[in-house]
Amino acid sequence: MSALTSAFAKLRPFGRGKDEDEDRGEALGGDSGQAEGGGDLVAGGGHAARQTELWGRLRVSPALRRFLAAEGVLSEADAGVGLPDDAPLPPALRQLVARPHAVCPPELTDRSHPLCDYLISSSHNTYLLAHQLYGKSCPSGYETALSAGARCVEIDAWDNDSDPAEPKVTHGFTLVSHIPYRHVCETIRDAILGLEAKGIPGAPVFISLENHCGPAGQKRLVEIAHEVFGDMVLMTDPRKGSEDLLHHVTLAELGNKVCFMVEYYFPGQKPEDADDGFSSSDSDSDSEGDGQDDRKKAKAIYNAQRKAAPSANIIPELSALGVVVQSVKPPNNSWYESALANAPHHHLINISETGLAAHLPTNTDKVSAHNAKHLMRVYPKGTRISSKNLRPVPFWGIGAQVCALNWQTFGAAMQLNEALFYGTDGYVLKPSYRRHGATGKPSGRKKRLTLRVAGATDIPARNKEIKPYLSCTLIHPDKFGKPPKRKTDGYAPHKRLTFLNNADAPPVTDPVWDETLEWEYADDEMIFLRMLLKSDDKFARNPVIAASAVRLLYAVPGWNFVRLINLNGRETACTVLVNIKIEDV
Repeated sequence: MSALTSAFAKLRPFGRGKDEDEDRGEALGGDSGQAEGGGDLVAGGGHAARQTELWGRLRVSPALRRFLAAEGVLSEADAGVGLPDDAPLPPALRQLVARPHAVCPPELTDRSHPLCDYLISSSHNTYLLAHQLYGKSCPSGYETALSAGARCVEIDAWDNDSDPAEPKVTHGFTLVSHIPYRHVCETIRDAILGLEAKGIPGAPVFISLENHCGPAGQKRLVEIAHEVFGDMVLMTDPRKGSEDLLHHVTLAELGNKVCFMVEYYFPGQKPEDADDGFSSSDSDSDSEGDGQDDRKKAKAIYNAQRKAAPSANIIPELSALGVVVQSVKPPNNSWYESALANAPHHHLINISETGLAAHLPTNTDKVSAHNAKHLMRVYPKGTRISSKNLRPVPFWGIGAQVCALNWQTFGAAMQLNEALFYGTDGYVLKPSYRRHGATGKPSGRKKRLTLRVAGATDIPARNKEIKPYLSCTLIHPDKFGKPPKRKTDGYAPHKRLTFLNNADAPPVTDPVWDETLEWEYADDEMIFLRMLLKSDDKFARNPVIAASAVRLLYAVPGWNFVRLINLNGRETACTVLVNIKIEDV
């Protein structure tokens, strides 16, 4: 146990190993550089499950058509064997291509449960487009996040010396640019209304408001919120007058409201005493991946300016916006040891990944029991200044409802976030054993996952010298250290494939592997399979070309074409044909 505690305290379960490059993504929604035929979808919060125009134009390589016929999945006629490569797909093949590889069970999106029973697709520092220290603030970050499926966004509000009536949004004590708070609220409002106009539930949306304004600025925050959102702002508890007022509101009762998460300070607690994510365990030499000089500079600037900043208690008008959620940064361990004294009626524990990791795994059961009744928001540690992310699966596994991720890049964490919220409206019920009033634990039954990898079509290759392979990792919420990885061999066209019947081997952009990968694991509702399409390049790091992740609970058994997303979070025309089989050992 001591070894596990040490590992958790140093964030090794959430930090980076030697395969750090696999965790990185590129600017979300940026220039994709993908093959011709790619779409405009931006993934990250389950949005990739929505069908786009590109779905009707997907191609299946001649080799995979022959493979499907040889395996008896489709007849030669239904698979289109012998048809011209540019001919429309036969109906049976088109139906197989369009079939989703993952389906979220409808009962997991039921909105009748208390709010604490849900995991919420959440964004951290939503206004930032890139670097946490030097990056640009822009309202478009909110539009991108909400359109892609986020339902909790963050605003850092500050007094604006040049125009006191218009507070600004920025990453304080850094060189980040700033934008008007009003423009942020207008962008959030327009994004919600735009989604609803398309028939997509855009709300409720939670705004995690980090207030750094004085009393006058706070008053303007409230006034502008009412001016921009109007009746969309939740101002009264939907259960007001009922005997159930002390318990959490249900998701359904929040309807289409904008709900503010407002800070609450305990008697005698100052804002500057709260956890800022710069933990003493975040050593400048840890293997986080950001430059050591940048980390030191970020910490020095932050600490110096923070000491000079005035304290700002929350005025009653602003506190009143936190109708169903009030954010606290606990001064001690009472929140999971006994009961949080002097706490607001609906508190949310707002804590950095480093701060939370210090309590785990020793107090995992106590923290999980707290999260079954109350909300928790976990955000990236302060030294993640390049917008890299924490690893969310262990935090979801202990029932943390709001795992706030940096949405600036489509890396590993965002790929997993996409998988968790795939086919949802940004809310999904927690594992049954982590909900309010639940008892018991994961079954722990021994399971076997068998993944047969047939091949891929239309790999978005920048050159024809690639040697593609599929690297797959099984991610378990209780797995410490390096998760188990399996991979196919690199594809080379000269390899002889028996089912080709002496046909020409397919090109590297249409590889066929026909390999089987297997894992054995203890059953849990929060297990994910992450698939990376990579190239086995000689004398260089093997680059990630495209990716997909699936929550095993959603996986559709049998043969499926899995759509791959590039590292900008945009859809590609590339699909991987796999057979998923899960069975008891």
